[in-house]
Amino acid sequence: MRYRVEHLADACGLSVDTVRFYQTRGLLDPPSREGRVAWYTDAHRERLERIKELKDAGFTLAMIERVLAGDLDASEQALARAIAKPRGGGHGTAAGDTVAGTTFGEVMTRSELAELTGVSATLLEALEREDLLTPPDPHDTEPLYTASDAAFVQAGKVLLDSGVPLSELLDLARRHDAAMRSTATQAVDLFARFVRDPIRAGAADDVEFAQQTVDALDRMLPATTDLISHHFQRLLMDAARARLEAEQAGEEHGAQAHSAAGAASRAQGGDR
Repeated sequence: MRYRVEHLADACGLSVDTVRFYQTRGLLDPPSREGRVAWYTDAHRERLERIKELKDAGFTLAMIERVLAGDLDASEQALARAIAKPRGGGHGTAAGDTVAGTTFGEVMTRSELAELTGVSATLLEALEREDLLTPPDPHDTEPLYTASDAAFVQAGKVLLDSGVPLSELLDLARRHDAAMRSTATQAVDLFARFVRDPIRAGAADDVEFAQQTVDALDRMLPATTDLISHHFQRLLMDAARARLEAEQAGEEHGAQAHSAAGAASRAQGGDR
């Protein structure tokens, strides 16, 4: 069967721009041409359906390129799928829990994210430019966001509504981002060296290696998230307590100085 580009896009539930974008990325072969008319075939439709299936599973375009090129074997694809799949936050958050009125795994456009969170699209774009809000695949034709992104935006809105200036909040977020990127890189390195590599060495075959590694990832990711979150929360409480104690000490010192000054003033008045 032959398709014009608009008919192919409609059959696959995609936009014409998306079909052409995939073609530009080399994910889709060029159509045949009869004069000025481009014709696509069932092979193009099958390829687009495969791309859509992988994207729905959470694969980025870079990962999809490797899958379609045959650079990932079955075990590597299983690992990539495990990394790509939507996940909840820490503290036992399950994949079915709701955040900001959506469930983990659902995706939304920037305008939908703005409507859901009550944050303007302009501010969301500013967060994207700062790399503080990053869609799972920033190279896609229309970046899509998850419920965890909505939770992130809503948390920031709570701080803004509480009176924290946007410039100060962005500065805090940049500092946190820089520290967390380093921590995440180190955590992944530890997983690779002390968990994945030993599993690979002891696995009977690629299937067993993939399954055991995915199981380990599913156990360790929420545990690591909880560990870091708990420690950071404790540091916040310690910093708040230290700030309060310092302010109280300053007030007591000020009161003592004021009392001493008053006593000296009274003494001088008595001398006269």
